Amino acid sequence: MIHETIKKNGITFGFITGLTSVLITTLIYTIDLNLFTSPWVGFFNLGLYLIIAIVLLVKTKKEFQGVFTFKDAFTTYFISALIGIVISVLFNIILFNVIDPAAKDTIKELTIKFMISAMEKFNAPAEGINKAIADLKENDQFSVLGLLKGSLSNIVFCTIFGLILAAFFKSKPSSQE
Repeated sequence: MIHETIKKNGITFGFITGLTSVLITTLIYTIDLNLFTSPWVGFFNLGLYLIIAIVLLVKTKKEFQGVFTFKDAFTTYFISALIGIVISVLFNIILFNVIDPAAKDTIKELTIKFMISAMEKFNAPAEGINKAIADLKENDQFSVLGLLKGSLSNIVFCTIFGLILAAFFKSKPSSQE
């Protein structure tokens, strides 16, 4: 049975994470589609989600007043991450497949240009660049299937990230304090 505090905080912060993702995507969409290919925006997002996760785990650990097991820490984070991913993916499905399907084609072209530029900077061979372009053109990352596949990758990444955070935030055995 999952502790009520874990459920409450996981769900609350899951909605915070999901709504943050929706807000960021909406801002990028309305400001400039080029931002979807910006590494700095990606680093900013990663940092923001890290801060949200840390606040979640610090808050939950305080509410447990002492004993915060690895399992409790991981479960709290994972519930939050899963809800955030679901909200984000549902929003992206609606935005890029219902509201503005043309935007995904624009972003794909911008991504191809960005990738060519980046690969050329690293002196990648022409056949490698051509293969990467062909792969990008074949796969529609913003289709419903593409977004669902991407969400599975996000879940795997979040699981690994959650394991690391849980190890860091779990309570130390009382003999070590």
